[in-house]
Parts: sequence; structure tokens; C-alpha cells
Amino acid sequence: MKFGLSDTVIKELQDVFRRHANIKKVLIFGSRSKGTYREGSDIDLAVIGEGVDYNQILTILCEIDDLELLYSIDLLDYNKKKGTPIGDHIDRVGQIFYEAA
Repeated sequence: MKFGLSDTVIKELQDVFRRHANIKKVLIFGSRSKGTYREGSDIDLAVIGEGVDYNQILTILCEIDDLELLYSIDLLDYNKKKGTPIGDHIDRVGQIFYEAA
């Protein structure tokens, strides 16, 4: 179970990102990337792509919500967080969760 998530959960989440052609990569960060997660820990994800905006983030979150996973998802636009404390954290501990073919 990579990142403490089943292969099914990972595939379902990756399928959501795959439907958005401008999303080139998604990084997982926080406790799941560091291996310090616990049962019920949220999933912190940062999307990287051209033209990502707030509306697209909301759309993706709605699509993820439709999966009815038992996890809370935090999703942000990496490019808007570069150079901030959270961006620095992602640079340090982020791991590739999804990468477009």
C-alpha cells in the first residue's frame, strides 16, 4: 500500500487527474509522503499544470468527492504556492503521485 492507500484508491484518484489534459503532474505531500500518516489521515495533493485555476481545483475536488472515498482531500495549485512555506514543504517531501503520459 503505497502512501498508506490501496491500489484501487490510487487508481481512482489518478483517473480523475487523467481526465484533465492540462494537469501534467500531481505531488503527494504531508504525512502520506513522509510515511507518518495514521488511519484517517488526509491526502495532501498539489497539481502542476498549465492554466490551473480555482474553478478547475473545485471541479477536480467535486469529481474526487463523487468517488465517495473515506479520506479528506486537500488539493492545491503548486505553481501558486512556490516560494511559500507550503511550497518549500512540497519541494522537500513531495513525491510523484500522478504524471501524465
